[in-house]
Amino acid sequence: MTVTSEATTVWKGGLFDGSGETTFVSSGLGTFPVNWKARSEGSTSVTTPEELIAAAHASCFSMAFSLALAENGTPPESIDTTASVTFKPGTGITGSHLNVNAVVPGLEPEDFERLAQSAKAGCPVSQALAGIEITIEATLA
Repeated sequence: MTVTSEATTVWKGGLFDGSGETTFVSSGLGTFPVNWKARSEGSTSVTTPEELIAAAHASCFSMAFSLALAENGTPPESIDTTASVTFKPGTGITGSHLNVNAVVPGLEPEDFERLAQSAKAGCPVSQALAGIEITIEATLA
């Protein structure tokens, strides 16, 4: 089965003086403001394309890692993933860093690292982001 997810952005004005709203259509989770100032300078109240990519990367990696751990016979109790996506005005998106903390009973640290690297490479969002550097810092709790 193929699933298509949708989001819509309505933008008004120019890049530097305009703004928009992005709506999660498929889930109906809400509408969020976007603008250039937040994207180029950071913001705690306005989202950015990079934050949306970070959310996609963190959730996709967590799912891929959970699958890899279960297939290894060591299902996780929990996986906590933060993705930090970097944007440089004039250059674009330059990288995504995954910071992962997981509780996985009975797993050796070297197997944990191997499976984390494998999940990073196999995650569909990582594959979609193949044009940027993706790094990972994984900690077994």
